[in-house]
Amino acid sequence: MVRAAVLRAPGTRMSVEEIQLAPCGPGQVRVRLHASGVCHSDLSVAAGAIPFMFPTVLGHEGAGVVEEVGPGVTRVAAGQHVVLTWMPPCRYCFFCLAGQPMLCENGLGESLGSPYASLGGGQLVRGLGTATFAEQTLVPERSVVPVDSSIPMELLALVGCALGTGTGAVWNTARVEAGSSVAVVGCGGVGLAVVQAARLAGASEIVAVDKVASKLDAARAFGATTVIDASVLEASGGDTVAAVREATSGRGADYAFEVVGRSETIRQSFSMTRRGGTTVIVGAGSPDDEVRFSAMDLFVDAKTIRGCVYGSTDPDRDFPRLVEMIARGGIDAASMVTRRIGLDEIDDAFRAMSAGEVLRSVVVMAGGG
Repeated sequence: MVRAAVLRAPGTRMSVEEIQLAPCGPGQVRVRLHASGVCHSDLSVAAGAIPFMFPTVLGHEGAGVVEEVGPGVTRVAAGQHVVLTWMPPCRYCFFCLAGQPMLCENGLGESLGSPYASLGGGQLVRGLGTATFAEQTLVPERSVVPVDSSIPMELLALVGCALGTGTGAVWNTARVEAGSSVAVVGCGGVGLAVVQAARLAGASEIVAVDKVASKLDAARAFGATTVIDASVLEASGGDTVAAVREATSGRGADYAFEVVGRSETIRQSFSMTRRGGTTVIVGAGSPDDEVRFSAMDLFVDAKTIRGCVYGSTDPDRDFPRLVEMIARGGIDAASMVTRRIGLDEIDDAFRAMSAGEVLRSVVVMAGGG
């Protein structure tokens, strides 16, 4: 039996309970989790904005140590430090073979459908394929990536989503060139990773937009050259789009990254992108939230709109690289961790996230490192 934060229905509070993991079967890995980041996508599922199945154990940004491997597992061995991925590529479907593992046809389905755990005789769903809001989890072997054991677990956890998604959006999806101008709308954990990646890519202008002053302070520390407090600007009758354009030679940004997942900010990001530029949609939005563009908008400015799933990340390629960059100091993961909490504090972490009080809360498991 292991302790886990169980969510029985959207819009309700989580309860920390003892669950029974299934036996470690063929091709599966049991991981003792040491740390799990609290991501906005978990909040979206918990609030019902992203449809899902219940009851479930959420959490998809985690790191830990392999406790046990099932028959046939060759990828990892007991005792190895691993980062979990919620999009494990199968390596044989059309999209994997086409070099788009983040669109894998099989990996997430296998993660959600393979044996996981039970509670009181009823089956639990492995939240977003990983279920890291728990002391231990059971996942398919492709859901774990072995990494350097010298990095603190609370930093390794961020590699699995915030850092992987944010840096990947810049390096893999947009392929930002040195000297480009970049706008980042939304400066939570993923948005701050976008800022860091844009700096490392050599962007000449990085404009960070948010409504929380502390997040803008963090964005500036991570490399933003201009910060725009949208709440202050809008309260005074100002125009956020116009402010971004003014900061980017009057044309707009070469690349605008929307990291909120709302139709309003998606439309703003498109408008602050220069003619011929690229708008990258990173935020996970609701299927009911529609964005409107006129036919003239899409035609006359020759802009590109790019969806961005998981930063176009290949976990086997990108996660070890990110861990190495953390180790060398190229990426500052430590400054992204605002609070360290226990399992029973996840609901309050969601509240703090919604209130803009934190950059990233990280659940540190009892006995974890």
